[in-house]
Amino acid sequence: MHFRPCIDLHLGKVKQIIGSTLRDGALPQTNFESTLPPSHYSGLYRDDKLAGGHVIMLGKGNTAAAIDALRAYPGGLQVGGGITPENAGRFLDAGASHVIITSYVFSNGHIQWERLEHVVAVVGSSRLVLDLSCKRQGSDYFVVTDRWQNMTDVTLSEELFAKLGKYCDEFLIHAAHVEGMRAGIDEELVSLLAKCRVKPVTYAGGVRSFNDLECIRDAGNSEIDVTIGSALDMFGGTMEYRKVVEWFKTVK
Repeated sequence: MHFRPCIDLHLGKVKQIIGSTLRDGALPQTNFESTLPPSHYSGLYRDDKLAGGHVIMLGKGNTAAAIDALRAYPGGLQVGGGITPENAGRFLDAGASHVIITSYVFSNGHIQWERLEHVVAVVGSSRLVLDLSCKRQGSDYFVVTDRWQNMTDVTLSEELFAKLGKYCDEFLIHAAHVEGMRAGIDEELVSLLAKCRVKPVTYAGGVRSFNDLECIRDAGNSEIDVTIGSALDMFGGTMEYRKVVEWFKTVK
């Protein structure tokens, strides 16, 4: 279980937003907007040796900001948001360890296997993270695309992870229904991820306290990595970043 830090970008700024409010043609609800450049945060993660964090571009106008972050921590961060085989090389050349892809592969509500194979041919499975961010409907978790606006027909399951695990190096899962709300985690989803784990998995969404981290540790058998965003003090929350870094050092 590792701490995977994040840098969420919207309109070129580091922000923490409520994921469910992302809509085309409207500004999302923002919990926090930083006056500092993205490279400030990636430099902090670099100095604390926190590898495998992710830079997420929420919509257009974030390329320069993402590259600013990546160049400050070469090989230490992944990047996602609008990544395609055509632009992936630019971000890898700027220092990304991996590219994170959702919408290109999960197109028109379905998995496009030919597109997935094309991505792997261009990027290589060792540098690909598949984003299976989801929303819950009933007892199932459906993959959502296009900044979590569009529901696919793909549900999270052991079979899905087993099939997709052949194509990628890691998985990233935002619980979009609780993302940015500081209202607690989806413990059932964490348990499901632990059951389905075939490659490293990072969970994001709803962490608000150290109690939540303990729940993720227990439900995930200390195998699920975690992202914390708006709950951190440096993003306007109450969890002290430094204490979070130290807490993860105690996890066995």
